[in-house]
Amino acid sequence: MQRLNNNTVQMLADVASLPAYERDAQQAGILHLGIGAFHRAHQAWYTEALLNKGAQNWQIIGASLRSATVKDQLAGQDGLYTIVERGPDGEKFQVVGAVKDVLVGPQAPATLLEAMSHPAIKIVSLTVTEKGYCHDPASGNLNASHPDIVHDLANPETPRSAIGYIVSALNVRRLAGTQSFTVLSCDNLPNNGEVLEKVVLQYADKLDGDLAAWIRANTTFPCTMIDRIVPATTDTDRQELEGKLGLRDEGMVLAEPFSQWVIEDKFCSDRPAWEDVGALLVDDVHAYEIMKLRLLNGSHSLLAYTGYLAGFDYVSEVMREPVLAKLCQVFMDREVGQTVQVPAGFDMEEYKVQLRERFSNPGLKHRTWQIAMDGSQKIPQRWLQTLQAQLEGEGNIDLLCLALAAWIRYVGGTDEKGQSIDVQDPLAAELRSLCEEHHNDPVARVNAVLSVEAVFPPAIANSESVRAITADWLTRIQNQGVLAAVKAVLS
Repeated sequence: MQRLNNNTVQMLADVASLPAYERDAQQAGILHLGIGAFHRAHQAWYTEALLNKGAQNWQIIGASLRSATVKDQLAGQDGLYTIVERGPDGEKFQVVGAVKDVLVGPQAPATLLEAMSHPAIKIVSLTVTEKGYCHDPASGNLNASHPDIVHDLANPETPRSAIGYIVSALNVRRLAGTQSFTVLSCDNLPNNGEVLEKVVLQYADKLDGDLAAWIRANTTFPCTMIDRIVPATTDTDRQELEGKLGLRDEGMVLAEPFSQWVIEDKFCSDRPAWEDVGALLVDDVHAYEIMKLRLLNGSHSLLAYTGYLAGFDYVSEVMREPVLAKLCQVFMDREVGQTVQVPAGFDMEEYKVQLRERFSNPGLKHRTWQIAMDGSQKIPQRWLQTLQAQLEGEGNIDLLCLALAAWIRYVGGTDEKGQSIDVQDPLAAELRSLCEEHHNDPVARVNAVLSVEAVFPPAIANSESVRAITADWLTRIQNQGVLAAVKAVLS
């Protein structure tokens, strides 16, 4: 079977949207760290739309800081790949050409640094997930003992972390007298630009105070809010697409039709006019990101842990279970909805309905296990800020504690049928050890897990009500199972 590439792409003219510009005539203006499926279905998709409208020199050089998987997928395809939009009404296909090249940091760190340092690059963006910031989620500070940070401080010319690459490239710019680039975080973190700026400056201060001062004076870190559900691509998905297109596409990505991107308009260099293709450029992203993190991501994680424990593989299946669909609605309306400030002119009730419809989309095979990954990095933003707000306002915390109990049950490593769970989390070993140590005592297990300082701030860890309600939920889940425990309360 032929591969999708520059020579074969015109074969798809009748079934897919194709790039409407001369790719070879474009120069890269963006370098993106962490070129996974989400970036290709979101920021690269917006950029592709802009290139199709005639924008010049905004192609993307992608970079992986871990494996060569994406490079291997796209190298034989001249950087082309297909976005498959799956909605309730069927599928749409779009071939994207915005990615000019893919580099692999571990294979050639000097090549990546050289690319980041090139004056044509105006923006360095990143989607490296929460753990890629090498920070303490509870405090937001740089984790100076993180192995990658320890390595990068000792070897700044051959970094491993996104933070190390950014600072080293900025240092090259400083020494060359070249304009700085804007550093654009597109990860699911509240105040993501501020978090990134903080760890970058703390890291730079450890290297060179003058460098840190230059970054403060010349570099900006806009906050963003990103939203699109992008499930992991499987070999079955690739095989199905091959049958529909007649070409093999190793780099395909799946996505729902919905997409949203809110960007703080704070750039120190030129930028694409993303607002011309649907992005929202604003003075303050905060209200949008809090709303999305708490309502969408918070509910998504709740459904992932409770749904996985109850035996559901996909979120759409979870939403077909009336007990868990009701749980999602009450969680949004009560615990979360009471803590969210609504942007002017925004219809919050319609947004919540829309979210539940998106979760229910049968076209997306979004695995509960995938969403459950890296919970120790995600729940501080998705649940704990909401929980803190409810504690301060003496609001309802019952379902937030249920969420914590389901997560604690999950990281224990066995599901309700006694089968092993492949827990993917930076703290997986520590969390599992704590759960096993207190396997027969839910109260002690909750107290032990809530004492993990890398996840839980003291105000939550020391809250008697949080500990008691979470332990009560964990006991019910252990004795009755998730569905029965939730049904007994919601009914």
